[in-house]
Amino acid sequence: MNFWLLTAAINGFVAVAAGAFAAHGLEGRIDSHALDIFETGARYEMYHALAIAIAAFAARGAATGPARAAAALFLGGIALFSGSLYLLALTNIRALGFITPFGGLCFLAGWAFLGYAALKLKIG
Repeated sequence: MNFWLLTAAINGFVAVAAGAFAAHGLEGRIDSHALDIFETGARYEMYHALAIAIAAFAARGAATGPARAAAALFLGGIALFSGSLYLLALTNIRALGFITPFGGLCFLAGWAFLGYAALKLKIG
């Protein structure tokens, strides 16, 4: 079993479900600004579910360590960034907005580690 590929699939599933929930379950129940916030969370979860899948395929040879670190950072970013946006949109607890940038930093670090993995990756 490839843990990170399974993690990517689960997050992709959740992102699609969150997007559908936003479009069909939340419209008219929360204001348009909160709906935009929720949809941003779903969009970034999908982007980074795909990034986790890329990292899963890059995790071989000398690239294994940095690719796994990238995947873990992407997952942390999803939890902090998307999770805080989902909760903010649903609860309107403004303090949750202070968590979101830490998720963004995880995303940035994940992309840096994925770039490092690319430099280490031997193809062919």
